[in-house]
Amino acid sequence: MEKLKDLFTNHYIIPQEWLWGIFGIVVLVLLFFDLFWFNRKNEVPNFTHTLALCIIYILAACVFGVFIIYEEGLDKGMDFFTGFLVEKSLSLDNIFIMSLIFSSLGVPRMYQHRVLFWGILGAIVMRALLILVGETLIANFHWILYVFSVFLVYTGVKMLLHKGEEEPAFEESRMFKFFSKIFHVTGKIHGEHFFIKENGKHYVTPLFFALITIETMDIIFALDSIPAIFLITQDVFIVYTSNIFAILGLRALYFLLEAIVHKFKYLKPALSIILIFIGLKIFAPKVFGFELEAWHSLTVTFGLLFAGIGFSLWKADDGKKIAAEEKKEA
Repeated sequence: MEKLKDLFTNHYIIPQEWLWGIFGIVVLVLLFFDLFWFNRKNEVPNFTHTLALCIIYILAACVFGVFIIYEEGLDKGMDFFTGFLVEKSLSLDNIFIMSLIFSSLGVPRMYQHRVLFWGILGAIVMRALLILVGETLIANFHWILYVFSVFLVYTGVKMLLHKGEEEPAFEESRMFKFFSKIFHVTGKIHGEHFFIKENGKHYVTPLFFALITIETMDIIFALDSIPAIFLITQDVFIVYTSNIFAILGLRALYFLLEAIVHKFKYLKPALSIILIFIGLKIFAPKVFGFELEAWHSLTVTFGLLFAGIGFSLWKADDGKKIAAEEKKEA
C-alpha cells in the first residue's frame, strides 16, 4: 500500500482551483453530449444505447478517480471511489421512486429522459447547496459528525428491518396532494412541454409535475447520502465530485434497470450494513484503538455491494429452477 502511495509523488501538483475547473469542464462536456448527441430526439432509449451510455459515465468517473489519485494521493482517490459507490447504490432507491412517479402520472417513456435531464441539472445545484451547508456545520460544529454518524446508523438499521410492504399509489401520497394544491395541474400530456396555457390559465403538465416531485425526492435521498460521504471524508472537492459523478449517469441507469431493480432483493440489506459501517467508522479509534484507512472503507463497500448483487442473482436463479421443476411435476 505504501508503494502505491509513493507511485505518483514526483510530479507537478495542480492547484485545487484548477481541479474544480477541470471537473466543471468534464461535467459540461458529458451533459452536452448527453443532451445534444445521445438524446437529441424524443424517443424511447434502446438497451444497447443505454448500456453504452452507462459504461461511458462509469468510465468517466473511474478516469477522474485515477486523476484524483495522481493529483491528490491514493487516500483521496479511495475516498472518491467509496463515495461514488455509496451514492450510486443509494440511487437505486431513486430509480424505483422515479418509475413509480412516471407510471402514476402516465409520462410516456419517450419524454422521461427530458424530465430526468433537467432533474439531474437541478440535483447538481441542490447537492452543491447541501454540501456547502454540511461543510459550514462541520467547520463550526465538529461534533455534528457524531450526529451524522448516529443518523446514518439509525437509517441503516431502519432499512435493514424494513419488511418491504407494498408502496401506496403515488396519487394517494401526501406529496402529490400537496403539490396539486399549489399548482394547476393538467392530467394530459402535451408533447415535451412542461407548461401550457388554456382558457387564460397557466397549467403545469405531468412532465413538470414529475420533475418537481423527483427534485423533492432527490433532496430527501441526499439527506442520507451526503452525511455518509462526509463521514468518509470532509474534503468538499471529493464529497461533491463523487456525488455528482454518481448522479450524472442516473438517467441512463434508470432506463437500464427500471424493470429489474426490484429483483436485487439482497442489495438493500447490503447497503444497510454499509451505512451502519460508515456510521460506526468514526468511533473506531476510541473503541478499537486504530483508525480505519480509506482502502478499508472502499474494500468493505465494494465487497458488500458485490455480495448483495451476487446473492440476489444466485437466489433468482434458484427460484427459476424451483419454478421449472414444479412446472415439470405438474
